[in-house]
Amino acid sequence: MNKKLLIGILLVSIIVFLTINYGQLLTLENAKHQQASLAQFIDANFLFAALSYFAIYIVITALSIPGAAVVTLLGAALFGFWTSLLLVSFASTIGATLAFLSSRFLLKEWVQNKFGEKLNTINEGIEKDGAFYLFSLRLIPVVPFFLINLLMGLTPISAVRFYLVSQLGMLPGTAVYLNAGTQLSQIDNLSGIVSFPVILSFVLLGLFPIITKKVIGLVKRTSLEKNNEA
Repeated sequence: MNKKLLIGILLVSIIVFLTINYGQLLTLENAKHQQASLAQFIDANFLFAALSYFAIYIVITALSIPGAAVVTLLGAALFGFWTSLLLVSFASTIGATLAFLSSRFLLKEWVQNKFGEKLNTINEGIEKDGAFYLFSLRLIPVVPFFLINLLMGLTPISAVRFYLVSQLGMLPGTAVYLNAGTQLSQIDNLSGIVSFPVILSFVLLGLFPIITKKVIGLVKRTSLEKNNEA
């Protein structure tokens, strides 16, 4: 059997195992229940706790395990906004890049078969607008981040560009969740965190770079045509 296929099957098996056995821990109710005891542990072991949280977040993101939103909220409640922003921002981007690379080198055939139609759309966007397209996808929270990671791994975009654009593009959404997480005890459900006005703002913000690029291109073409006529 192909070595890449074996590694891919192993990764999927790990994801299924972790989701089945530990998925119940990554719920909003459990996070609120464990907040006090975890806060005491962090006070006594801050550096170890921060590094552990950072590593766990990378694994959750890299393996696309459901529950990243809850872990994000809990991080803000335990570490405070600015510390959690530093931890989550870099951990989520590193994890996303690992998922991106796994898609590119290990899961290409599976992702192609599973999400082929969506991949065609993204390939067209990357071809036309490059990093602007990825940046826009990262800003719009209605597009699942794990799906972006997998599909982008099958496009020509480089890993370095993917990382840098993701680091910047995911920052606003991360900040929104972390700000909500500082009031974890008052949150009853995840759907209430990102309201319609917030989603609309992200959509408009996500469209802004592409619209700007097209406007600049139109201005350049118009200017060139005028110069040719002159």
